[in-house]
Amino acid sequence: MKLRRSMLFVPSSNAAMVSNTFIYDADAIMFDLEDSVSLREKDTARLILFNALQHPLYQEIETVVRVNALDSEFGVHDVNAVVAAGVDVVRLAKTDSAQDVVDMEKAIATAEAACGRQIGSTKMLAAIESAMGITNAKDIAFASERLIGIALGAEDYVRDLKTNRSPEGTELLFARCSILQAARAAGIQCFDTVYSDANNTQGFTAEAEHIKQLGFDGKSLVNPRQIELLHNIYAPTQAEVNHAEAVLIAAQEAEEKGLGVASLNGKMVDAPIIERARLTLKRATSGIREE
Repeated sequence: MKLRRSMLFVPSSNAAMVSNTFIYDADAIMFDLEDSVSLREKDTARLILFNALQHPLYQEIETVVRVNALDSEFGVHDVNAVVAAGVDVVRLAKTDSAQDVVDMEKAIATAEAACGRQIGSTKMLAAIESAMGITNAKDIAFASERLIGIALGAEDYVRDLKTNRSPEGTELLFARCSILQAARAAGIQCFDTVYSDANNTQGFTAEAEHIKQLGFDGKSLVNPRQIELLHNIYAPTQAEVNHAEAVLIAAQEAEEKGLGVASLNGKMVDAPIIERARLTLKRATSGIREE
C-alpha cells in the first residue's frame, strides 16, 4: 500500500495556504471544505480549491478533500467540483454507517461520468466520528472497493461519549482499536485523529508513538511542524533496516532452493516476518531514524 504517514489538513477558504501547501513534505494534503469553512465561505472555498488543484505541483502529491455531507446544500456541489478537478481521494466526514459510504460512492461515480473521468479512479476515505460509527466500523470498512482506509475523528467522538480528551487518550483506546481491527480485516489502511496543540511537541510525540505501536498507518495533522516529527517516529533505525534486508535475502535464498521455510540466525522466517520486513524497507525510503 502507499505510504500515508502524514495527512496535512488545510482549510480551503485560506487561499494563501491552498495555493502552495505542496511545498510541505506531507505524504498527502487534505483540503477541508467542511468544519473549518464557515457557511458564508463554502462556495468561495470550493472555487478556490477547484482552481488550486489544477496546479502542476499538486499532481505530484496525493490530494484528499473532506467534503460536506451529501444531505447538506453543499455536499453534491463539493463532490462534483473536486472530482472534476482531479482530486485523488474524497474524505467522508461523520461516517455513521455503510450506507453513508454507498451513497458517497454513487455521488462520486455520477460526478466521474459527468466530467469524463474514469469510473472508479476517485478513491474514498471514511472518517468515523461518533459512537454509532465506531459500532458500525466493520461494515463501513467493507462498504466499498474505493476505500483506501478509515480514520478517527476524535473531537466529535468524545463529545458523543460525553467526555473530553485527555493527555493519555484513555477515552480513545476502544475507538482506535475498533477502527484498526475493522481496517485490517478489510485490507485497508487506518489513520489516527489530529493532535491540535501544535506547541506541545512532547505530547504530540507521545501520541504518535502510541498510535504507531497500535498499528496505525499514519495520522492527520494540523500543523506543518508536525510532519517531520511524525515521519521520524515512523522511520526505522539502521539496525531495523539491516535486519529487514537480511530477512528478504534469506527468504529469496530459500525460495531459490525450493525450501518451504526460510531461517535467519536460527529463527524461522515466515510470511508475517517477511511482510514486516517489506514495510520497514518501504518506510526507510523516506529516511532512517537515529538510534
